[in-house]
Amino acid sequence: MKTPYFIAEVSSNHSQDINRAKEFIKVSKESGCDAVKFQLFKIDKLFASEILNKSEEHRRRKEWELPVEFLPELSNYTHSLDMQFTCTPFYLEAVDELEPYVDFYKIASYELLWDDLIIKCAKTGKNLVLSTGMATLDEIDHAVCIFKKYSDAKLTLLHAISGYPTPINEANISAIKTLRDNFKCDVGLSDHSVSPAVLLRAIHKYNATTIEFHLDLDGKGEEYSSGHCWLPNDIKDTIKLIQDGFIADGDGIKEPMPSEIADRKWRADPSDGLRPFKEVRVTF
Repeated sequence: MKTPYFIAEVSSNHSQDINRAKEFIKVSKESGCDAVKFQLFKIDKLFASEILNKSEEHRRRKEWELPVEFLPELSNYTHSLDMQFTCTPFYLEAVDELEPYVDFYKIASYELLWDDLIIKCAKTGKNLVLSTGMATLDEIDHAVCIFKKYSDAKLTLLHAISGYPTPINEANISAIKTLRDNFKCDVGLSDHSVSPAVLLRAIHKYNATTIEFHLDLDGKGEEYSSGHCWLPNDIKDTIKLIQDGFIADGDGIKEPMPSEIADRKWRADPSDGLRPFKEVRVTF
């Protein structure tokens, strides 16, 4: 097993500030991530008018929208740091707006039931990452079948719990194995727990191949107060811990390591059971 693929989810924490958005990309690279993800939505294409007409809170989310004109610069900057750039489309036209810039698409748990969005992403020929929060196996099976009907590209499923934040006792990360057994594809975790224990268990016990997490820079992002966003130092330390675990695997060949060589002759001599070997004693 190789080190998981880490995706930093900026979500709406960019505050429509191109410099802040680029800082997210830079911090994601410094934290050890392989990709950075944004979201492309328009409030009037995300929520029904019945909701928007009655909810000031939902209308205010217009301030969270990512300006489409940011896409070229964000994509170029991400690629210049040798990372992949991706974005979640939340309306059909967004798939076309993103196509020149994203390395793969991500569809959120809330849109898993929307066949037209899956089909439109599939027809681009790009790989797809699909979150499965709140979904049943039957619903996921339908979404997988729809994608595979229109595309031969790679599909990665992410186990997710759409609780923001997710209580650790509801993380249910053993569902990663359930998804892999049922759909025979790469399966990872979209984390909302902000728990190193959850990430470590998902990777080392259930072989999660992809880890997506929500990131904020400073606790001032729009979504940080919900409690599901990691801060840079916390995720950097966790990724380093995970990567060190893979380094520790070694090659499995049982032979002395370089750090042991100097002590080999300080073992008990077979002839009398005393340390070190006699050849060392005479020159000591």
